[in-house]
Amino acid sequence: METLSSSDPLNGRIVEFPLDRPLLTDGGGCVAPLTIAYQTYGELNAERSNAILLCHALTGDQHAANVHPLTGKPGWWDVMVGPGKPFDTERYFIVSSNVVGGCLGTSGPSSINLATGRAYGLDFPVVTIHDMVRAQAMLIDHLGVDTLFCVAGGSMGGMQVLQWAASFPERVFAAMPIATAPKHSSQNIAFHEVGRQAVMADPDWRGGRYLEFGVRPDKGLAVARMAAHITYLSEPALQRKFGRKLQDREAPTFSFDADFQIENYLRHQGMAFVDRFDANSYLYVTRACDYFDLAADYGGSLAQAFKGTKTRFCVVSFNTDWLYPTSASRAIMHALNAGGASVSFVEIDSDKGHDAFLVYEPEFIATTRGFLEAAAAARGLPRATGGDRR
Repeated sequence: METLSSSDPLNGRIVEFPLDRPLLTDGGGCVAPLTIAYQTYGELNAERSNAILLCHALTGDQHAANVHPLTGKPGWWDVMVGPGKPFDTERYFIVSSNVVGGCLGTSGPSSINLATGRAYGLDFPVVTIHDMVRAQAMLIDHLGVDTLFCVAGGSMGGMQVLQWAASFPERVFAAMPIATAPKHSSQNIAFHEVGRQAVMADPDWRGGRYLEFGVRPDKGLAVARMAAHITYLSEPALQRKFGRKLQDREAPTFSFDADFQIENYLRHQGMAFVDRFDANSYLYVTRACDYFDLAADYGGSLAQAFKGTKTRFCVVSFNTDWLYPTSASRAIMHALNAGGASVSFVEIDSDKGHDAFLVYEPEFIATTRGFLEAAAAARGLPRATGGDRR
């Protein structure tokens, strides 16, 4: 039997699956023991029919709606999760877990390898989105939930939603893949490779063994984050917020200091990131995204992945998201239609780019609330009462 859930201030709740319950990965690897860190919000009802799994994006974690223990900032989906919010914690039982390969309590490259007594580093098996979802299914089993009322997430989290719906259709009543794609494009892979090369070019990376030397490749990881962060924003938002405004000066310095506000902003984003994320985990989660191609697992047919599904879907995109553009969401919608699924599709007008799903966006909030309320009525869940109805 797995170790009963425990908790600690940094990771939240923890469950450990023993050596005889390994996670076997798509690449032929084995993670054992498997540890999963997670958070829950709200209460599971007596029928166990109100559980929602939230799947985080690339560098997210389990802290969806509580103060983050490392940054002191609100959780990554605090705007969406809470009493009276779309993911209403007075109505639903919300589960959010850190993915396999991550770095905040779930097994990953910084975990201790029992065979060597030191951190796995690059000895940790390369994982896929499918592996992440299989580990989540083990957690959901541990929590005593047979069928999830909803699985929702954006970006890499949206990939997990699609994988859940394809791999466990009988366990997903409703699904919200947001700002995502059914496969990683060559451009997506290219951006990730730039980030990985920045990490591995840092002398302190030490072939992935930096923890043994008491150092961290912070400079490389910061550059990787800077490059990636550009893809999360839109040109209109960058122009509106920064334009060509100078940073705390009236004229250029004719140096390589951060003359422009956008330069200073990116440097800040990079340095803040290294305080909460592990460099090797960055390699692993970006690689998992790169390998994602759901149709390839079904003879090249995305529709086949969803054939006959009873899951109801709401696919959401944002018109200024150029990382996972609306065309990718339309491909998902067409495949769901071809597979006979119940699906609604919304493209939201926002100048916030890919990250629009993480911030206060009224139309997205209303879309999510409407979809969940309709699904809840079909599921037979009690109607919402009171609360913050933002």
